[in-house]
Amino acid sequence: MPYTAEISRANPSCIVILIDQSGSMEDPFGQGAGKRKADGVADAVNRLLQNLVIKCAKSEGIRDYYHVAVMGYGERGVGSVFSGVLSGKELIPISEIANNPARVEQRNKKVDDGAGGIIDQKIKFPVWIDPVYKGGTPMCEALRQAKRLVSSWLHQHTGCFPPIVINITDGEATDGDPEDTAEQLRRMSSEDGNVLLFNLHISSSNHAPIEFPDSENMLPDDYARLLFRMSSQLPDYMWTMVQEEGIIISDNPRGFVFNADLVSVIRFLTIGTRPSNLR
Repeated sequence: MPYTAEISRANPSCIVILIDQSGSMEDPFGQGAGKRKADGVADAVNRLLQNLVIKCAKSEGIRDYYHVAVMGYGERGVGSVFSGVLSGKELIPISEIANNPARVEQRNKKVDDGAGGIIDQKIKFPVWIDPVYKGGTPMCEALRQAKRLVSSWLHQHTGCFPPIVINITDGEATDGDPEDTAEQLRRMSSEDGNVLLFNLHISSSNHAPIEFPDSENMLPDDYARLLFRMSSQLPDYMWTMVQEEGIIISDNPRGFVFNADLVSVIRFLTIGTRPSNLR
């Protein structure tokens, strides 16, 4: 069975996150959220990195179960979006990420007060990446850079749990048709299975998200259908996780969400990076 390789310090896996940083990311999310898409995505990715650090934390320290790259694509082309000490670095061990946030902010989190009310609780929020929104959408080049990183990783880690690539975008590619490069990326593999490429489309629309569809026929336009075709089918263990989230899906869903709101972004990143066999 594919996608069952143990993820350990001796056999780590990698995650590559691609973030659209084009000018339209300045627009707000739909559904009355009011938050800019760039801000919401940056917060969601920072939260994801923090959660990965927590998953890899043991009594003796952070175990390097993962190496992670976060690449942005926009006015300046394609490159790492890490800030601070990690600036310019690509695939980074999770322990290095844990030890080097650019800063730690104090945020308010709404929690139950135990008496039926809600109160604000101050929490520490580590920040590794900041929101950017300017220029076009060179998605083809972003996928090529992901392919480069994944190829190098697979050459050195032939038996690893397959790399996961998550592309977060709100618009069409401005540098060509990304479908062929996406297919090349999905065809790459370790001994445990093919690379997983998931696509998350975010929008200012008020329409409900379309989560994990099994057919492009239900999607509203050619762009949505393109992103669907670019996306990998969910492995069985992720299919089970989606069901546990209460999302009703078919037996052949793809790792794709169209018209995502902020809640969908966070849920998608959580499901898309959750391991099947972490030791």
